[in-house]
Amino acid sequence: MKMSKDFIQKITAPNGSMFTGSGTNSYLIGKNDLTLVDPGPKIDAHIEKLINLGEGKINRILVTHTHRDHSPAAKVLGEMLDVPLMGRLLEKDDSLQDKTFKPNRVLNHGDLIETDEYTIETIYTPGHASNHLCYLIQEEKVMLTGDHIMNGSTVVIAHPDGSMNDYLNSLALLRNYRFNKIGPGHGDFLEDPMAVVDWIIDHRLERESKVISKLKLFAAVTSEILVESVYDDVDPKLHPIAIWSLEAHLFKLVGDEMVDYDSANKTWSCR
Repeated sequence: MKMSKDFIQKITAPNGSMFTGSGTNSYLIGKNDLTLVDPGPKIDAHIEKLINLGEGKINRILVTHTHRDHSPAAKVLGEMLDVPLMGRLLEKDDSLQDKTFKPNRVLNHGDLIETDEYTIETIYTPGHASNHLCYLIQEEKVMLTGDHIMNGSTVVIAHPDGSMNDYLNSLALLRNYRFNKIGPGHGDFLEDPMAVVDWIIDHRLERESKVISKLKLFAAVTSEILVESVYDDVDPKLHPIAIWSLEAHLFKLVGDEMVDYDSANKTWSCR
């Protein structure tokens, strides 16, 4: 079945920031039986726009994960439209999560949302968040990636809910699927998706190598000092954010038995 070019509509919420870029993307899928993916933050103007574009045809709401720029509008819209919410429950509260999201249907890896117009396949992709899902719109060969893959910046991985090891494994998992386009949680659609996936994996592994090489220069070092060396290619103003991903790399290396962490002194060292 050939779909029209507006079969997948991208609507960007007016919540642009350092973390969200131009804003969080919501997606409306279908023509007469609509699925809303990632309703976004609880902003009245955005909620009203989604309702107007939905024209009374939104029958379900899917959420990629429960960070507060992606899911808070789900509860509001679910009640207003009397439609079910779908996604995964909050697994670890790291103060970044939307606790209002209570799915009517908990989605697991491989679950299908089937309509007469299209089928959406659920892909469990922990890493950025422990309850993160991607959604493959099978007929369109479009993968909606939430914050698993963004356009315009790399993804922040914040320990303990975020896991660099899970993130790399989840990226590799996407190679098992056939899709022609990525609909990210932030930024424009991405073409040549396998090249995008491979670049992100390579970038993360290069950063990991740099973490190891810089860590070897110290007997023991705090994250605040180490980030200056590992992220010397990043604006120092962004180092407080980069520390999150740095520590995600470091905790992965602890699991790989390559690095030790002294929790009393909050220092890292190579084995």
